[in-house]
Amino acid sequence: MAVPKRNLASRIHVWARREEAVAQISAAGLADFASTDLREVTADATLIILATPVPFMAAIAEQLATFSLQPGVLVTDVGSVKATVVEQAGSTLRAAGVEFIGSHPMAGSEQAGLEAARSDLFDGAACIITPQDDTDRAQLSRLELWWSALGCRVSKLSPGAHDEAIGRISHLPHIAASVLTLAALKNDPALAKLAGQGFRDSTRVAAGDPELWLGILKENRDAILHPLRDLQEELGRVLAILENMNDEHVLKFLQDAKGLRDSCQHP
Repeated sequence: MAVPKRNLASRIHVWARREEAVAQISAAGLADFASTDLREVTADATLIILATPVPFMAAIAEQLATFSLQPGVLVTDVGSVKATVVEQAGSTLRAAGVEFIGSHPMAGSEQAGLEAARSDLFDGAACIITPQDDTDRAQLSRLELWWSALGCRVSKLSPGAHDEAIGRISHLPHIAASVLTLAALKNDPALAKLAGQGFRDSTRVAAGDPELWLGILKENRDAILHPLRDLQEELGRVLAILENMNDEHVLKFLQDAKGLRDSCQHP
């Protein structure tokens, strides 16, 4: 929805795995052409964006590599994990002479499907691009301009550095929200009826698609384990502070957390 709003493409083609999804896309007027035929959808494309769960991207790249794509076509993705995508899908495409550069717009919510689409989805969102040492500079500039034109704040990281960073600021919070939900409600689910906005805000991402998140946690497992141990350490520290009930230490704990959280605010 953001692309036509900003007039960033002359035509938009969408591929979907299911005919029902194609019908929904067409009925909503979200594409000039939609189909389950990947070859037909990508035949005239100059920019291809892989927007599937990470585990499916390698297989799609293998198909694309066999097609007669347009000269100079650029392929990117919007996956939450980059090292495996670049290593598998990216290597397959580049071996076929097709430039691939990973992307990760930090946009969206725990909701999924067309119902969650918004034309302002990327406004002010961070987008991380993951070029390699031999990435084509002209294509890299083109991709940066694309995400900037959609309203994103663009940064560049290596695929490995991306996965470590996102493991801390996206994947760890999802686990933490899930743990918080279980700790609060597992023994008495009826307490959910009493929950206020604070609880809902703190646990919102735990409502994400479990199958999608299984793939993410599996693909980025190594980068998640270290911050997860840091979380375990912090929980142990606050438990000890409260057991001893040291006002000064409790206040310092809360002040440190508030200061770091305040630094997350963007203009």
